[in-house]
Amino acid sequence: MMSSVARAPSPRLAGQHFAAAMLYLIAGAIGLVWIAPDLAAGNYLSPHVAGVTHLFTLGWLTTTIFGALCQLLPVALRSPLRWPRLGDVSFWSFAPGAGLFACGVAANSAMLHHTGLALITLGIVIAVTNIAATLVRAPMRDATWAAMAIALTFLASTLVLGVVLLHNLHTGFIAAARLHVLATHLHVAIVGWALVMVVGVSNRLLPMFLLAHGVHSRWTTRSLVLLTAGLPLLAVGLNTGVAVAGWLGVIAIELGVICFMLQAYTFYRARVRKQIEVGMRFAFTAVAFLAAATVLGPVVFTRGPSATRIATTYIVVGLLGGIVLYVAGFFYKIVPLLSWTARYRGQMSTPGVPRIAEMYSARVALLQLVAMASGLVTLALAILLGVSAGAIAGAALFLIGVLLFATQMLRVAQGGRFGGFS
Repeated sequence: MMSSVARAPSPRLAGQHFAAAMLYLIAGAIGLVWIAPDLAAGNYLSPHVAGVTHLFTLGWLTTTIFGALCQLLPVALRSPLRWPRLGDVSFWSFAPGAGLFACGVAANSAMLHHTGLALITLGIVIAVTNIAATLVRAPMRDATWAAMAIALTFLASTLVLGVVLLHNLHTGFIAAARLHVLATHLHVAIVGWALVMVVGVSNRLLPMFLLAHGVHSRWTTRSLVLLTAGLPLLAVGLNTGVAVAGWLGVIAIELGVICFMLQAYTFYRARVRKQIEVGMRFAFTAVAFLAAATVLGPVVFTRGPSATRIATTYIVVGLLGGIVLYVAGFFYKIVPLLSWTARYRGQMSTPGVPRIAEMYSARVALLQLVAMASGLVTLALAILLGVSAGAIAGAALFLIGVLLFATQMLRVAQGGRFGGFS
C-alpha cells in the first residue's frame, strides 16, 4: 500500500491557496486600521466593516482551510483529494471571487459583489463536492472525519445565509429580522465552519506537533456534538424569539468551546517535547482569546443587538484572536514542511540545507505574536471604551504583526534563505 505521503497531491495546490490567503490577511489587516473608528463606535453594520470582515473569513480562513485540506486529507484520513484538478478550478474561482465580493460589499457596488458572489458560489460548490467525495471514500471515519463533514454542511449554510443577506440589501425583504439573520450568519460561519474544522483538524495535528500520541480524544467528540447541536438551537432562538432555544444554544456552544480547550490542555499535558515551539504558542494564545469570547458570548446574547460595542468586541476577540491567530500558528508548522519538501527532498545530508525549523526566525515569530496579540487586546479594550485613537493603535499593532508574518512566509518560500533575523 502506498503511504499517505506518496498519495498526497503536489504541494503546489496547497501552496497557491496559502499564498492567496496570505495576501488576504495583509489586506484584512490594512482594512482593520481603516475601519477601526467604526469598530470603536460599535458600527458593525457599516459596509466597510462587512467588507473587511469577509477579507478575514473568506480570504484568509476559508482559502487556508481549502488549501490545508488538499494536503491533510491523505495524512489524516488516508484518502487523497478525489479530483486534484478540480482543486485548481475551485481555487481560481473562489480566490478572486472573495476579493471582488469583499470590495463590492465595502464599496456598496452591486456589480462587484454580485460577480464576486457568483465566483465564490461556484468555487465553494466545486470544493465542497470534491472534499465530500473524498470523505465518502476515506477508510478512516473518526472525529476528524466527522468534523470535516459537519463543517462542510455549515459552510453550505453560511453561503445560503450570505445570499439572503445580500438579496436583502436590495429588497429589504427580511426587514427588522436582518440583525438576527446577520448574527446567525456570523455564528454559522465562525463557529460552524471555521471552529468546527479547527476542532477536528487539531485532534490530529496537535498530538503530532506536541508529540502527545495515544491521548484520548473524547473531549473532541463532546465538543463537536455540542457545537453541532448548539448552532441550530441558537439560530432558532435568534430568529423566532424563543428565548429558551436561544439559551440552550448558547450553553451548548459555550460547553463545546470549553471541551475543545480541555482537549487542547490534555494534549499539552501529555506532550513529550517540553519546549513549546512558536506555532503552538500561537495556538495556545488563540485558545485564551477563545476563552475570552466564551465569557462575552452570554453577555452579548443577554444585551441584544443594542449593545453594539460589546457585540463588536465579541466578534473581534473570537474571530481575530481565537481563529485567525490559531490558523497563523498552524502556518508555522505546515508551510515550512511543504516548502522544505518541495525544495530539499532527498538532500537531507547535503551541506547547507536548512532544517525545517531554520526556514523561519523563531525570534521574529515571537515578535509577531506579541504584536498581533497585544494589538487585539488594545483594539478590544478601545472598542469597549469607545476610544477611536486606541482602536487605530491596536489595529496598527496587529498590522505590524501581520507584516512580520508576511516576511516570515516569504523567507520560507525562498527556502529559508531569505534575509531576516536569526
